[in-house]
Amino acid sequence: MKMAFDAQNTNRRVHYYFLYTAIILFWIKSYLAFHYEFNLDIENVMQSFILIIAPISSTLFFFGLSLFFRGKWHPFSILAIDFFLTVLLYANILYYRFFNDFITTPDIMQFKNFSQLEGSAHALTRPLDLFYWLDFVILIGLIWLMKPSTDNSKRDRKRIVTLYTLAFSIFLVNLTLAEGQRSQLLTRAFDRAKLVKLLGLYNYHVYDAIINVRTSTQKAFADSSSAIQIQNYIKSNRVQPDPDFFGIAKGKNVILISLESTQNFLINKKIHGEEITPFLNKLSKETFYFNNFYHNTGQGKTSDAEFLIDTSLYPLPRGAVFTTNAHNQFEATPSILNKHGYTTAAFHGNHKSFWNRDIMYNTLGYEHFFSEQDFNVTDENSINYGLKDKEFLNQAFPKLRALKHPFYTKFILLTNHFPFILDHGDTDFARGDTGDGVLNRYFQTAHYEDEALKQFFNQLKTSGLYNQSVIILYGDHYGISENHYKAMAKVLGIDHVTPYDHYQLQKVPLFIHIPGMDGKKSKVMETVGGEIDLKPTILNLLGIQTDDAIVFGSDLFSKERLSFTVFRDGSAVSDKYVYGNRQQKCYEKPNGDQVDMSLCEDIRKSAQQDLMFSDKMIYGDLLRFIDHK
Repeated sequence: MKMAFDAQNTNRRVHYYFLYTAIILFWIKSYLAFHYEFNLDIENVMQSFILIIAPISSTLFFFGLSLFFRGKWHPFSILAIDFFLTVLLYANILYYRFFNDFITTPDIMQFKNFSQLEGSAHALTRPLDLFYWLDFVILIGLIWLMKPSTDNSKRDRKRIVTLYTLAFSIFLVNLTLAEGQRSQLLTRAFDRAKLVKLLGLYNYHVYDAIINVRTSTQKAFADSSSAIQIQNYIKSNRVQPDPDFFGIAKGKNVILISLESTQNFLINKKIHGEEITPFLNKLSKETFYFNNFYHNTGQGKTSDAEFLIDTSLYPLPRGAVFTTNAHNQFEATPSILNKHGYTTAAFHGNHKSFWNRDIMYNTLGYEHFFSEQDFNVTDENSINYGLKDKEFLNQAFPKLRALKHPFYTKFILLTNHFPFILDHGDTDFARGDTGDGVLNRYFQTAHYEDEALKQFFNQLKTSGLYNQSVIILYGDHYGISENHYKAMAKVLGIDHVTPYDHYQLQKVPLFIHIPGMDGKKSKVMETVGGEIDLKPTILNLLGIQTDDAIVFGSDLFSKERLSFTVFRDGSAVSDKYVYGNRQQKCYEKPNGDQVDMSLCEDIRKSAQQDLMFSDKMIYGDLLRFIDHK
């Protein structure tokens, strides 16, 4: 009996040693990932220490769950926990390599999009990534060696209490030190990188899940008083349209074209002595070209840009409105124009459910949605995320011509999407020589997109649609992330990309062709604006009053508008200053010199209020309380 008792104790010790080994290996792996994969901007010795201890409490918490499994299930539960946490870690690594951001709970809930991301994920992987799975392999080997017993003795409650007391104590120390580095960290969580830096990745995900539950309940407790408050705020900031432009395109068609990942620095830029975007360069001299136009997108990227333009509401700070709030009530441009006799349609060469478009387009009021199933898609004419731009626009053109006039249509281009790949023969434009493969390929796909646009415009002119339509081309979001700024500095001819330069790189091109005005009043428009401003701009051009509309943007042609726009992270740009919310610093234009924060206080407050009220509108679904006339 004593021998059986000794054997039982030995088995327990072996299992506990296995648990401790798993915890230590995972802690080391997490720290190395935080240190080498994520640019967390460690500012002092204390933050370096926090980075070391941050993974401990969550590692103890999650691996401690294995203590609730007995006998042979105990080591396998440890293996399952390690696998789950490693998948989460590696998913964040890949996500960060492109977006310089961390996954949120709404992102995880968009699992149906993951199958579409295979090409992008493959381009982001590296051979050394096998390291992140090394501890998992070691644990499998140890399980094979230890041959788990079937001991079903009672749970060791004392050890469970000890482990979770230790985890909670370390978390409190971590949180106390984090608050010392950034006061009100949890209540002012606008910066996910700061949360990860000071709390650790896994604590951040737990916190993010709690926030997701809290925001999900806002709709149930919302009432009309909040809607009235926001209505009054918007009315107090409303500007009158320029009478020279109001109704100038009354009854005309509208053609919106989303230029995938197209940044403004491409305009008039040359590589190897050749223009990257010769057609857009020419267009900038013939139509209204806005050279201080910024994207306002968040994690939803292209879908966020669509949401901004159709609703003049800001996207959410976490996830994408297209997937999290697709059943809200919105006062979108397509829905408004349906009531004014317009046919509304969206064209997209990808699967209809990507970004939940099949549901969201219906919510926004689109009558027709031409997706992948409506086009002839083959291996030869598609790449990456769907139909190549030239083939897409060529196949879409007959469908466009068949629509009843007037129409409001939107085209989503795809080819200039990360990882920026083309088939041999798609273009003869040479790659860049920056030393960065992603940036080098970006110039090629941007040039291909430019050629596709030229082809499409020729079709519009030949058919007569060009002179019957307002045509708007806009860059949807940045294409080159901060991970490629070393090469970007070379392209821009500067030593390095500063925080001020980063905000300038968020500019995307905007072109507006108004029938009958090419070559007359067409000029470069200097006003600072963003995608948030396109809804009131379009409606005013069509002569549709927006006095009672819930819009956070303002008509880009209005003489009364403030030259100003807001980034989703709380930063803001005016004609004189750039406020960096991440850095909590103020920069003066055009040189980017850091100046006293008081000079940016007005735009900081405006940005904060706009985002707060817009978030309330969406989370609370407040438009359901407003009488839409």
